[in-house]
Amino acid sequence: MPRNGLLIQHDWCTGCHACEVACKQEHNFSEGMVGIKVDEVVSTGPDKVYVDFMPYTTRFCDLCTDRTKLGEQPACVKHCQASCITYGTVSELAKLMEKQPLSSIFAPK
Repeated sequence: MPRNGLLIQHDWCTGCHACEVACKQEHNFSEGMVGIKVDEVVSTGPDKVYVDFMPYTTRFCDLCTDRTKLGEQPACVKHCQASCITYGTVSELAKLMEKQPLSSIFAPK
């Protein structure tokens, strides 16, 4: 059976936090718990301020096993407004990652 994971394309994230909300609602997590988190990274340059959003998975992410067993996408993937999160096999995601240098793969053991 192939190993599955998430590919997160950081440069596409708009910081809407829909993935966090969907995850929290899907798993009925208590306050402070979430399977995916979006951090805001602020940096400055000459006469400019840059804001980047960095989504990443936490130790609570289980790739929505109940949903994926039914053939559905994980909640974060389904609700991502920027379509920057992709679910699939690690080998498929690795091929996509070659085209997207600012991305990361999460594949739990």
